[in-house]
Amino acid sequence: MAEESLHERLSNPARPVFLLGDVPPGEGTPPHKCSEIANKFVSRSRMLAADGYIVYDIQDEPGRTDEKRPFPFRRVMDSSTHAALLANLSGRECLVYKCVADPNFEGWLENNKTIGHTAINLVGRASSEGKYEGPTISEAMNIVEAKEDVHFGCVCIAERHTLEAAQQRGKTYPTEHVNMVRKIKAGAKWFISQAVYDAEPTIRLLKDYATLCKQKCIIPSKVVLTFAPVSRKKTMTFIKWLGVRVPIETEELILSAEKPIEKSIEYLCDVLREILSECAGVGVPLGISCESVSIFKSEIDGVHELFRRLQTIMLDSSGTPWKVQWVEVMPPAGKIGDDGDDEGALVALDPSEKVRTLLLGIMVGTATVSLGVILGGKGKRA
Repeated sequence: MAEESLHERLSNPARPVFLLGDVPPGEGTPPHKCSEIANKFVSRSRMLAADGYIVYDIQDEPGRTDEKRPFPFRRVMDSSTHAALLANLSGRECLVYKCVADPNFEGWLENNKTIGHTAINLVGRASSEGKYEGPTISEAMNIVEAKEDVHFGCVCIAERHTLEAAQQRGKTYPTEHVNMVRKIKAGAKWFISQAVYDAEPTIRLLKDYATLCKQKCIIPSKVVLTFAPVSRKKTMTFIKWLGVRVPIETEELILSAEKPIEKSIEYLCDVLREILSECAGVGVPLGISCESVSIFKSEIDGVHELFRRLQTIMLDSSGTPWKVQWVEVMPPAGKIGDDGDDEGALVALDPSEKVRTLLLGIMVGTATVSLGVILGGKGKRA
C-alpha cells in the first residue's frame, strides 16, 4: 500500500495531521550555512512523530498595524528553497507558505512545482489598504487550482470571527466561516490557523464553519490549529503584534510564572482540551501545528515538548487506541518490499483483529528508522 503524500494527509478527514513549523534563514545566507541551519532543525526534530514541516513565507506586512514591530524585520530566503533542503535532509514533505503579493507569483509556482513540492498554503495580502503587486487571494486560488499536481490550503483567522471584529467591519456577525467555505469552493483542501491563545473565538469559528458546511452540503476541509509557546515579554508582544488574541489574564498568568515556558505549554494544552471538548461531534477534522516565533532556545525547546503533549491530547481524544513505534522507512538501496511498496506507508493489521490502523510515518533522511503513530479501533473523531 503506497504511503499517503502530505497533501493527501492534509486532505484526508479520517485522520489527524501533525506538523512542525520553521522559518527560512535570512536572505543572503551562504549555501553551506543554509544547509547547516536546515540540518540542525531536522536533527532536533528527528524524534518527533510529525507528518511534515511547514515552511513560512515571512513578509514585512507594514499595513497590518500602526504599532511598532517588536522584532526588526529581516528578509528571508525563499520558502520553497528552504523547504527543499528540509525535505532532502529529512525525507519528510513540506507544506510551503506563499504570500500572493508577488508580481512573479506564477513563475514562483512553476519553480516550486519543479522543485517537487505539491502542497502549498496561500496567504493573502497583509491589508486591504495600500498598493500590492501580484494577484489577489481569489485570483491566486484560481491560478493554483488550474495547475496539475499542486494542491493548496489557506489560512483561517479566529480573531476575525469575534463579535468585536464584526462590529468594526460593520457586520452584525463574524464572517470568517463564510470566507472558509468560499475558499473550499475555490479548491482549498485544508486550513491552517494562526497561533491560538484564546479558545473562545476558535470554538465559535469551528462550530459556525461546521454548521455552514452542513447547510451547503459540503464536507469540511481539515483545520490545523497552530500553537506557539512563549517565555518572554518581548515574544508575547510579538505574538500580539501578529494579530493573535491573548487575554490580559493569560499574559499575566504566563509571564508572572516562575517558569513562563512551562506555564505557556500547560496553558496551551488546556486550550486544546477546551477546543476538543466544546467541538466534539461537530464534524470538523482537526490537526496540530507547533512553531516558535523567536530564536530563543527556551522557546524552541518548548515547541518540541508542546508538540509531544498536544499530539497525545489530540490522539487520546480520538477514542481509538494508538501507539508510537519504530518502523523502517528507508530500506537499503535495491531492497524494496516484495509488494513493491515503500516502507513507512499506511500499515493495516490483520483483518481478524477487527481494527483499523493509520500510521503517521515520518522519514528521517539518512536514518533507517522513524517514529510513527498508529491509530486503531472503530471510534470516530470529531
